[in-house]
Amino acid sequence: MKNTGRFSLFLCLWISFSGQVLAQDQPDTLRVLAIGNSFSQDAVEQYLHELAEVAGKPLIIGNMYIGGAPLSLHWSNVQGDKATYSYRKIGADGVKVTRDKVSILTALQDEQWDYVSLQQASSLSGKADTYRLPLPALHRYIDSITAGQVKHIWHQTWAYAANSTHKGFANYDNDQQTMYRAIMEASANAGKLVRIDLLIPCGTAIQNARTSFIGDNLTRDGYHLDLHIGRFVAACTWFEALFGQEAPVNRYRPDGVSEAQAEVAQMAAHEAVQQPFSVTEMDAEPISP
Repeated sequence: MKNTGRFSLFLCLWISFSGQVLAQDQPDTLRVLAIGNSFSQDAVEQYLHELAEVAGKPLIIGNMYIGGAPLSLHWSNVQGDKATYSYRKIGADGVKVTRDKVSILTALQDEQWDYVSLQQASSLSGKADTYRLPLPALHRYIDSITAGQVKHIWHQTWAYAANSTHKGFANYDNDQQTMYRAIMEASANAGKLVRIDLLIPCGTAIQNARTSFIGDNLTRDGYHLDLHIGRFVAACTWFEALFGQEAPVNRYRPDGVSEAQAEVAQMAAHEAVQQPFSVTEMDAEPISP
């Protein structure tokens, strides 16, 4: 009986380990690394993996996080190979592991990434001149480390809430529409500076959702996304941009997001992917009860 028990325990452990290995090594696993800040945290660290999982799409997500980091800081850190990032990695199994004091070089070499995403700090996101030097430099560096094998994402971020008190809002006369238009112009210009293989239009998706019954209630502090519907809109946008199909909100929506809100998230994301630089007006009333 003891030998049988040991064999059963060994078999269970082997099956569990084998399943984890297969989950990490499936050939169709998509690997995405974001080099960003709190806005990439809002967009990719919650809900995106869950959407991919219910859609049967293996996904590994990495996020290189420094709060408020602009492109110029990322470039400075690359030049000095500075291990100053919080590296948040969600494996194909959905388990999130955080490592502190990690360099961009280490993260780039950690996986055979399919995509690497860049973005500008929120207060500078509509200032195209702040892209001019660091974006091409970072682009060349990423290609040099990955032998040009990765595809490049530009993460288009969102305008602040109309009542935001963020000091960077002054760059846009404390006006949401001014900020949105500036972000559209700057993000379009990014594609003229470097090769952008995939644009993820979170800025337009959030602006679309603001025209719905949800209104301008998608942030938690005037600039970071609401922990529920705000972040879910961003996750739906990333999902559709990456996989070319609408987010499966009928199979997954997070706690705190109603069915009607989930429909808005899906539609706002879809319309943004279709028209990434212009707002689509949405219904002012819930689609579902």
